[in-house]
Parts: sequence; structure tokens; C-alpha cells
Amino acid sequence: MNFMEENIIFKPLYSLKHTPINVHFSKNSSDFVVRERPLYEFSGKGEHLVLHLQKKDLSTSEALRILSEHSGIKMRDFGYSGLKDKQGLTFQYISMPKKYEESLKNFKHDKMKILDSFYHDNKLRIGHLKGNSFFIRLKKVSKVDALKIDQAFKNIQEQGYANYFGYQRFGKFQDNFLQGLEILKGKKIKNKKMQEFLISAFQSELFNRYLSKRIELSHFVNDFNEKELQQIYALGKDEIKSLKQQKQFFKLLKGDVLGHYPFGKCFICEDLSSELERFYRRDISAMGLLLGSKAFEAGDGLAKKLENEVFSFAYEFKDKMQGSRRFMWSYLQDCKSYYDEEKAHFTLEFFLQKGSYATVVLEEILHTDIFEQTHNI
Repeated sequence: MNFMEENIIFKPLYSLKHTPINVHFSKNSSDFVVRERPLYEFSGKGEHLVLHLQKKDLSTSEALRILSEHSGIKMRDFGYSGLKDKQGLTFQYISMPKKYEESLKNFKHDKMKILDSFYHDNKLRIGHLKGNSFFIRLKKVSKVDALKIDQAFKNIQEQGYANYFGYQRFGKFQDNFLQGLEILKGKKIKNKKMQEFLISAFQSELFNRYLSKRIELSHFVNDFNEKELQQIYALGKDEIKSLKQQKQFFKLLKGDVLGHYPFGKCFICEDLSSELERFYRRDISAMGLLLGSKAFEAGDGLAKKLENEVFSFAYEFKDKMQGSRRFMWSYLQDCKSYYDEEKAHFTLEFFLQKGSYATVVLEEILHTDIFEQTHNI
């Protein structure tokens, strides 16, 4: 069935199998902290000034508007590496022309501080960051649930996680992708940035659906016998055997688009056994499709067949989008956790590569819908 005919919001599959863990999570400035990690050290010279901002419950664009009103800098002259959540305490770098430095000398705002500044040769651009470090505090956590959270967190550290796009992409009613499809079909929108954002939500939705299909396949390979798998996927005995032999949770397929992890060139998975060795070492990972004319094509085989099941209805719009590939399977770094039994608080800390969502990791740990939680608070 074409997903346009479905009325329900699509819920991606989890890779872990435990039951939901019931705790309280609120995206506020003491319980949700995000620190941006820059891609490189700033040069100390050049025509641009990079500000290190601390902001509380402000989106990136709201912060820039405040700075613009204070200094007279045009919005288009600011640069930034990534958009940060509105809720929570966030630390990020933004750039501006150096000639406005004086205008921010006496800057004061109750929700934002300038912590530091650096000179640099060029304007910051989207993607110019390594990633983000997160601090998350969960409340009302019983002793039993603390053990479950600890185990789930350990499992994700060992096996990796499904790198879905988070609910932030899909809007208040989780239907941005439908508006994106309408634009691809010819609906006109004046705001070009909004148009691009809605189309990217459409690409993200299809990416999530395909990744969920791959999580399903990985579960099926673990749970079903060879005969059952042959019926489900119409594959030969040898292919089923090679899937069954893969010890890791997320199964690689011949014809998959692979990429050097955490960023690197795309290539086709041809020699599965040697690529599996590199996958175990976390040197490479499988990449899902963000539909568009410039996206790297998958090779023939089951990967392409499954891709077609999700994307074929949208191929007619391919030339209206650039497209690319995104890692389907990613890994946490710098992990720490702590349980305060007296307060019933559980804190998690971890680093994610750019473009990944802490809320997606948290959903995998808790098996509850973070979107519904944060919108019912």
C-alpha cells in the first residue's frame, strides 16, 4: 500500500527487544544539555568572528534573530554548523563578519551568553562539526528500571543503533513529509527555505521506512529458520545461509551502499565476507538512500529489491531532489551513565556523529515515544 493512503503515523522498528521502560523525561535546560564539537580548531586570524554561545530554550534561528537585532547583522551573514533543539541547554558556535565585533561588546540576554570568541578565515557552514555531546537526565526511575536502562545502554554501545531521523524532522503533527510530497507534485510555496525543509522531511520519511525494513530483516534472520526466510524474501539457499552466518545484529547485504565510517566515500558491497570484517571493526557502515538524482545507486540484489519496495512510487520525483546517502547503522562514543537511587534519577552521557538524534537513541533505550512525552509535558 502506498503510504499516502495510510492514516497512521509510521513508527520505526526498534533493534532491541525489551519491554517499554516507564520514566519521566523532559527536554528542559537542567535535564537535556547539548554541546557542539567543532570539526577543527579555529585559526585565530581572518575576517570572521566565531562566537561560542550558551543558550537556554532557544532555537538556533531565535538566537540569531536576537543577535541580529542587537548588532544590526543581517541574518544571511551569520554562519552555523548545525541547528540545535529549542528545548534544553545548548552550546554551539556561530560565525559573523568580524567588523561587527564592537556591536556585541555589551551584549546581555537572559536566555543567552557569549562564552568565548575566536577569529577564523571562513564562515561556518552546515555540517562543519564533528558531532554533539549529550547529557540527559531521566527522573522517577525505579531500581528495577535503572537496571533495564543500564542494560539497554550497554547493548547499544556494543551493537550500535539504527540511525533514524528524529521526530524534530517531521513537525508538530508529524506530517511535514506529506507537505513535501505535495510540493514535489507541483504545489507552490513562496518560502524557498521552507520548501527545501519539507522536501527533506519527505526524503527523511522514506529513509526511516527503508531502515525500518532493514531492522525487520535483521530480526527475521535471527528469529526464523532458513526455510521460512526463503519464503519471506524469495532468496536462494546460499544467500540465506550467508545471512544466517552474520553474527552481528544489523545484517549487511550484497549490493548495499557502504561508506567509510564516520564519514567517507560510498562504494558497493561486492565481497560480503571482507566487508563484514571491516563492519565488525566499525571502519565502514551501511548507507540508506536519501532519494535524489545525485544519490549513489545500490547494486543489484536484495538491497535494491527492498529499496524499490519503499521508494519506487517516488522515483518519478527523483530529478527534483539532489539526494545523497546517510549511515543507517551508527555508534555511540564517550558513554557514561549514573544512577542516583535516592533521587530516582538516571543520567546518560554520550557523543553522536553529526546529523544523528539523541532522542532516537533515547527512544531505543526506553521503547517509548519521546515525541508524545515531550508534547504532553
